[in-house]
Amino acid sequence: MDAALLKYLQTYLTERRKNLFEKVLSERTRHFTVVTEDVYQLHNTSAVMRTCDVFGIQDLHVVEERLGKRVDKEIAMGAQKWVSLNRYSSITDCIKKLKKSGYQIIATTPHDNSTMLQEFDVSKKSAFFFGKESDGLSDTVMGAADGFLKIPMYGFTESLNISVSAAIILQSVISRMKQSPVNWQLSDSEKLEIEMEWMKKTIKASEEIIERYYLENSKQ
Repeated sequence: MDAALLKYLQTYLTERRKNLFEKVLSERTRHFTVVTEDVYQLHNTSAVMRTCDVFGIQDLHVVEERLGKRVDKEIAMGAQKWVSLNRYSSITDCIKKLKKSGYQIIATTPHDNSTMLQEFDVSKKSAFFFGKESDGLSDTVMGAADGFLKIPMYGFTESLNISVSAAIILQSVISRMKQSPVNWQLSDSEKLEIEMEWMKKTIKASEEIIERYYLENSKQ
């Protein structure tokens, strides 16, 4: 990370934007993360991204093993600027990466042996997997899962729209996480790295500004 470049780019931000970045970064977390697997409806993945931003989840992992999609910017409503999007063409690769990063794999499923949402242990780093609208998560995810999670339901319907499920689960686990002694916040280096990415995405002609910065400093 080029700290001098970071400070230079900050001069292109208003005080309000700088303070907003600082405030939002203080609430961001990588203690939890979200994964969508081959979600057919484009607007659902985009809505999940927006939900991640709302609840302070920094990383969204999108597996497109069978269905390649783009993020619908109108649905995401700008969230694509703030949430780090990680794309995979293999569910196995996604699982391996997350486990290597210390996450337990949590399959969201209404099956009877699933843990009820209110009883879920928020102390462990967890990756919440959400599956296809029609038939849920793949056998690969179910076989690799360290745990299963479900939302209490009291009607005839056994499932919810993926974006609704994500919102309910994240609201619950994030609220309890912040009331716990868990060290859930980003490190200083992570905050700086993310702030740099945010500035690159929001400052007009940022690439030209950065190129000019390095050119001018190379002459000194």
